[in-house]
Amino acid sequence: MNKLEQYLQPTEFLNFNKRNVREKALEITKGLKTDKEKAIALFYWVRDKIKYNMMAFYMRKNNFKASITIRRLNGFCVSKAILLSTLARAVGIPAKLHIVDIINHLVPKRIVELMGTNVFYFHGYSELYLNGKWVKATPVFDNNTALKAGFLPMVEFDGENDGLLAPYDVNGNIFVEYVGDRGVYIDFPYDEIEIEFNKNYGNIINMIEKGFPRLKPFKKGTPESNLTI
Repeated sequence: MNKLEQYLQPTEFLNFNKRNVREKALEITKGLKTDKEKAIALFYWVRDKIKYNMMAFYMRKNNFKASITIRRLNGFCVSKAILLSTLARAVGIPAKLHIVDIINHLVPKRIVELMGTNVFYFHGYSELYLNGKWVKATPVFDNNTALKAGFLPMVEFDGENDGLLAPYDVNGNIFVEYVGDRGVYIDFPYDEIEIEFNKNYGNIINMIEKGFPRLKPFKKGTPESNLTI
């Protein structure tokens, strides 16, 4: 197996060996000729058709698998990145995961208080191998969430340049700050993220797994309500 072939294989989490994943990848890219065209189509499908749900990060292995995210049609940054990389592999585009820590300075105060920190540990995005180079793409916020929550500019992807969250918003305010780099992965490092999430988000994980606040929506019309399904 050469170096790139390892980024074309199905894995436990990037499971395009599952029929629903493989068929969706083929459906989205039907009629497209180049890897660049396919990558762009896959990016926008994951960005906008998979609704962002920040309360979807409870620790269960199935919660991070591409096949499950497609079925639920919602997820958070890591699960959406896993899905994009999986769909890319399904149509022959080498893909991997890149894990970093970020601060989203536009996240509402209540979210920060609920999390107990303003750092989003293990934020994930995809890297796709196109035209001889790795290109970064984060399909995190769907169109509706970005517009309602004010997470602008939205991430766009042209298949040639990195598509990452912007350091400043459209008004010149600090938006996203990258504060740690955990490297790239062939498959999702579940054991690592479980340790980090339980250490840093233990209280909110316990609440989510008990049904609160995941089953108790934020008050309609508040900024927080735009971040949940």
